[in-house]
Amino acid sequence: MEENGGDSILAAAPLAKWRNDFSRAFQYYLDRSAPHTAERWLGTLVAASIYVLRVYFVQGFYVISYGLGIYVLNLLIGFLSPKVDPELEALDGASLPTKDSDEFKPFVRRLPEFKFWYSITKAFVVAFGLTFVSMLDVPVFWPILLCYWIFLFVLTTKRQILHMIKYKYVPFDIGKRSYTGKKPSESASGGRVSRD
Repeated sequence: MEENGGDSILAAAPLAKWRNDFSRAFQYYLDRSAPHTAERWLGTLVAASIYVLRVYFVQGFYVISYGLGIYVLNLLIGFLSPKVDPELEALDGASLPTKDSDEFKPFVRRLPEFKFWYSITKAFVVAFGLTFVSMLDVPVFWPILLCYWIFLFVLTTKRQILHMIKYKYVPFDIGKRSYTGKKPSESASGGRVSRD
């Protein structure tokens, strides 16, 4: 009996080693892709396009597409939401600054951009893989699913925008003021000031 257990451990060891090596290599390339935001999102756009083309040409898998849309909507709300909800923070006494004299608190997302990108990309890849399982191609009237998804999108986006307006936060860096240090004056840079 012990020999069979030893053989299965020896047989599993190369598989575990391969899995560990693959996991390390995958994490290495994932970490290296972190600073390349535009290229990462371009890759996600390619993956999404391949998925959309697959669904278009197969003319099916609308339930998978609906589930994917709900998941992406959930990720988007997490991306646009602050890490600490101001409604709950207001109950504790601390809140986001509403006046110029209040302390500045930077906007910290509940779902960081990298995790948002990784989750969306992974979702499109998994959904693409699911389109090869014919059992998941449930016949549905897709316009109803699309209308319901648009309805959910409008409601959740409206709620999120009202939340942003109420607590005065902007989840994007576009249009925000950027502060630079004071420009050195001529006297501080070593230039001579004439005394006339």
